[in-house]
Amino acid sequence: MTIGVLVADDEALIRAGFRVLVEAAPDLAVVGEAPHGAEAVRLAASLKPDVVLMDVRMPVMDGLEATARIAADNPAGDVRVLVVTTFDQDEYVFEALRAGASGFVLKDTPPERLLDAIRVVAAGDALLAPGVTRRLVAEFVAHPRPGAGSTGPTAERRAVLAGLTDRERDVLLAVAAGRSNAEVADALIVSVATVKTHVSHLLAKLGARDRAQLVAVAYESGLVVPGA
Repeated sequence: MTIGVLVADDEALIRAGFRVLVEAAPDLAVVGEAPHGAEAVRLAASLKPDVVLMDVRMPVMDGLEATARIAADNPAGDVRVLVVTTFDQDEYVFEALRAGASGFVLKDTPPERLLDAIRVVAAGDALLAPGVTRRLVAEFVAHPRPGAGSTGPTAERRAVLAGLTDRERDVLLAVAAGRSNAEVADALIVSVATVKTHVSHLLAKLGARDRAQLVAVAYESGLVVPGA
């Protein structure tokens, strides 16, 4: 089946470049382009792409708000958002993950890796480049943007972990460490199917869309300490 991709970026040249790259792959197709977040939300609703390549900084509506709206409109995850970011500049990526983005790639990602990222997100394996994701999440938990208030662990955030079993906490720690299901299974000496079951329970208990949001919860709750 062909994976439908919506490209959201305010720069026409970047949109054109993504279109050429995506349509060169036999299993991918660009179904639409959006120059800002509001148009991305509208097109996501009408075109139902599998994946939205979402820039963060756009006029009219930024990628963060657009991601939150698309996630709210698609609670079952029928349309997934892959944020395209510059690591050193985009302060809103952590908030985008929390809002419902299924992962992110850097703008200097090699073309083949970007295509693989689209496939990974479309398949529901949300977290891409987990090592980089961990560093990014840790950075913005430790250093919130001005006016955002403290993002350190609070009683409320710690409370979300109260209902987890010891094994579920172990799995959550492993997911936050960027391990795949197979790697978690090897580390905990269980089957991959068992790990998938634990991940499903975590998603339900913590109200998370996918593994990307599980990473955010792990940091927000204080289960994982930035820089530790």
